Amino acid sequence: MTVYPWASFLGLANRAGKLITGEEMTVKEIQRGNAKLILLSEDASRNTEKKITDKASFYKVPVCRVENREILGQAIGKESRVVVAVVDTGFAKKLKTLIDGE
Repeated sequence: MTVYPWASFLGLANRAGKLITGEEMTVKEIQRGNAKLILLSEDASRNTEKKITDKASFYKVPVCRVENREILGQAIGKESRVVVAVVDTGFAKKLKTLIDGE
């Protein structure tokens, strides 16, 4: 099993209350201008992927791709998650650095 450096940091952001999960909640946070970074699983459905990437692109929110929904869910101590929005600038910058650095 691969260990992802960003996964434990994502768990920390979750415990700090700086994450939003779920497609609809993520879209709302993007529209409100609260989302600083979107984590989207590679195995998201085409509809979900299009909806999230289009909104994120329009509102200029960066999107990072992660391997699959199980890894994303496990990182925050929940069952599988397809999309997670980070609503804190500091956590978003560090997570982007960790994910891009892999």
